[in-house]
Amino acid sequence: MAGAPGGGELGPAAGEPLLQRPDSGQGSPEPPAHGKPQQGFLSSLFTRDQSCPLMLQKTLDTNPYVKLLLDAMKHSGCAVNRGRHFSCEVCDGNVSGGFDASTSQIVLCENNIRNQAHMGRVVTHELIHAFDHCRAHVHWFTNIRHLACSEIRAASLSGDCSLVNELFRLRFGLKQHHQTCVRDRAVLSILAVRNVSREEAQKAVDEVFQTCFNDREPFGRIPHNQTYARYAHRDFQNRDRYYSNI
Repeated sequence: MAGAPGGGELGPAAGEPLLQRPDSGQGSPEPPAHGKPQQGFLSSLFTRDQSCPLMLQKTLDTNPYVKLLLDAMKHSGCAVNRGRHFSCEVCDGNVSGGFDASTSQIVLCENNIRNQAHMGRVVTHELIHAFDHCRAHVHWFTNIRHLACSEIRAASLSGDCSLVNELFRLRFGLKQHHQTCVRDRAVLSILAVRNVSREEAQKAVDEVFQTCFNDREPFGRIPHNQTYARYAHRDFQNRDRYYSNI
């Protein structure tokens, strides 16, 4: 994401890519859909050339999670430009998207993003990484705990672990199920982009979980659905008005 005007870089650690093109990704690793039909040649062309950019634009215009994050990025001095900071690309494996800190771009895997709702979750997830990169000295490649922290926040705040998504994954639970899902999703995301064992990924997540799970910026709450996200966006927009009256 853009930092100072004309700089084109985000945050202090822009030289450390979270996403390495083309053979690895960061974001929302999804299992293959059961019985998913293979796309024909013309259909795949339409998906690559039309659906990804169109779904992205609709997400930027209407998704309350994304609108809040875009405002927060701008407020932090890292304004997002649609043409400069998003790239629809074909990705390997089941990765849905990634944040490439070396180019300050969010990569959207057009061959793996299935629908508008999925696009919204991926963009939200990656914008959380971009927001973390903007506001903190995140060492994505040299400190696995930094990566784990951002993955915990992205899983918790992006809607990845909403009740509806967990039901689609055939995962059920009531007591602290959100926390369980966040831990699992963070571990999966680390394994998608780092050559580490599951035990190492789990250890990193466990070490920083409580602190990072409780860091809910810029939402101020866990936005379990779009209604909560709209309330969070309203509260974020009113922050300056509130502080100016103190």
